[in-house]
Parts: sequence; C-alpha cells; structure tokens
Amino acid sequence: MSHEISEEPNRIGLVTGASHGIGLELARELIEHGFDVIVTAEDDDLAAAAQDLALTGARVDAVQADLRTEEGRAKLVEAVLAVGRPVDVLALNAGVGNVGPFVDTPLEDDLDVVAVNVTATVHLAKRLVPPMAERGQGHVLITSSVASVVPGPYYATYAASKAFGLSFAEALRHELKKTGVTVTALLPGPTDTDFFSGGEQTRTPMGKGPKDDAAKVAREAYSAMMSGKDKVVVHSVKAKAMSAMGAVLPQRAKTALHAVAAKPDDVERPGT
Repeated sequence: MSHEISEEPNRIGLVTGASHGIGLELARELIEHGFDVIVTAEDDDLAAAAQDLALTGARVDAVQADLRTEEGRAKLVEAVLAVGRPVDVLALNAGVGNVGPFVDTPLEDDLDVVAVNVTATVHLAKRLVPPMAERGQGHVLITSSVASVVPGPYYATYAASKAFGLSFAEALRHELKKTGVTVTALLPGPTDTDFFSGGEQTRTPMGKGPKDDAAKVAREAYSAMMSGKDKVVVHSVKAKAMSAMGAVLPQRAKTALHAVAAKPDDVERPGT
C-alpha cells in the first residue's frame, strides 16, 4: 500500500518597509525560521532585495507599493489576498521621518509621515488582522520607536506618529488577547538604516552617534513577537536609557533632553 506524502505550505509573513534596514532583516529572520514572505516597499531597491531573499529557496512575493497613498495600500492588500494563503505574521514596519523645526518643515513631508506611520498601519491592520482573529492564530509586530515614549522636538511629527504606533499596538493587543493573535510593539533606538543615511538626520547628535545593527534588532523583534511579548526595547544602552527616561522624568525635562539629541547643528535655540 502506498501513502501520499502531503507537505503543508510554509507559514507566510508580510513585512512592510522591506527593501532595507530592519524590514529586510525581519524578512531574513522569518525565512530563516521557515516562513515564506511577502515583502513590500515603495522604492526600486525592493526587486534586488527580493532576489537576494529568494536565494534561500523560500517563496518571496515582492509588491512595490507606495503606502503614502490609498492606491498603494489597496494594491498591497489585493496582492496579499491574491496569494491565497492566510497571513501568519504581519510586520507593520514601514516608516518615514523628517527632521527640523516644525515651523520650517514642508507640510507635505509631515503629512507623508502621518500617511505611512499612522494611516498605513491602521489601514493594513484593519484589512489583515480580522482574518487572523477569525482563524484564532497569528502574530502582529508594529515597529514603533524609543522616540514614542519621549516628546520629540525637531522631529515632532515622527515622534508623535511613533507614540501612536505604540498606543495602537497596546490597545490592539488587549482587544485580541482571547483570540490567539498576539501583538508586539518594537521600540528600536537609533539603528543603522536609511533613516540616518542622509539629510538633516546626519547633522544631529543622535544621527552622529552609535547605531544598533539592524540584524540584531530584527532578531530581538522576531524572538519577542513569536514569544507573544507585549513589546521589546532593543537592548542598546541608548535605547534603554531613553525608555527609562520616558518612564520617570517629568514631561518638560524629557522634552528638553530629547531636544538636545535631535536638534540639527544649524538650528538655533529659542531666544538666541
């Protein structure tokens, strides 16, 4: 008598912002643990990143989409549904930022931060988390930042958007606690990614300082997510210090200290 051997398909994970940095390393981490992946980003480097990931033998679906736009977000959801397999891991990692005094930064730059860091996170969660809850299993990772726990002068919109991400993750976690779906917030500190590769960010004390390795951040994020933890603060000295500062210092003191780290070199202090 012969028996057919049926192989269950690999679990599948979706990673946004996956052409570089933490997102690309999260995709690598998922593949290393037996997942197929759907990766997305808006830039042309996504194709090369997906090719590299596919060398592992995993199935890699690349979706180039601009999450700043309604069209881009809908395109990604449609592509995910077209794969025809349930999403086991949803890593909402895409994020953009801009640096400078709020009165000087272009409005469109601030609105881009809100569109990617807030609107896209809500949109994708709304479309993809309910099926996970219905199945009774899955893991959601939302990339926030240690900036979420401290008001962020000179990148006010970015820090506020990351505070939204942390609050949203914690609230969603509570709502889903009896469904079998876990939600984890990732709070990295300054990390060696494109965020610090050019522009105003390179002219701040934070931008000039040491950075965490993106692969290390992804490993810690994956471990925390799969363990069902509520959040993970990457274990660099700077990240832990910022998180501790956010927990104990008065609001005005936290804001003033953070301003020193985030102020571009050519920005004068108020009153000077």
